[in-house]
Amino acid sequence: MVETILFVLAAAGALAGAVTVVLARNPIYSAVGLLGTLFSVAVLYVVQLAHLVAAVQVIVYAGAVMTLFLFVIMLIGVDKEEKREENLPRQRLWVGAVAGVIILFAAGVAVFGDFAWVPAATGPVDQEATNGTVQAIAEPLFTDWVLAFEATALLLTIAAAGAVVLAMFRRKRN
Repeated sequence: MVETILFVLAAAGALAGAVTVVLARNPIYSAVGLLGTLFSVAVLYVVQLAHLVAAVQVIVYAGAVMTLFLFVIMLIGVDKEEKREENLPRQRLWVGAVAGVIILFAAGVAVFGDFAWVPAATGPVDQEATNGTVQAIAEPLFTDWVLAFEATALLLTIAAAGAVVLAMFRRKRN
């Protein structure tokens, strides 16, 4: 039951963030919508016990890529003055109420919850339920796929060096 509720909430958050990315007129709001979508997808990964993938999702995409997006947005410049008046007079009240409900729900699950929906917390670990752990990903990555992994690392290093060289290249003026 709890897994279903988490899935529905995370899916709704991902859809709301995606709609915000598409419909927002301000690029900052679009970036915040993308950030919400990325965090919601990370929650979906956690529900599926893919903790490593969720951590990579948050660290790489929500952290590094979103920082890059925001730097680009700020360099381009958003010079439009924002209206500071609130169009939704009860917005703060609703946000506080939703946050309170989420906190009460989390506290209720923590105190009274039966964690039978989390396979790792119910006793012996089911090998089928550990497909997203570090060990489950690292073993085939560094045994069966080590050549592809190293080739990708080399390709990314060459691409980074090429980007630096192209950034330093200046054309001669006639």
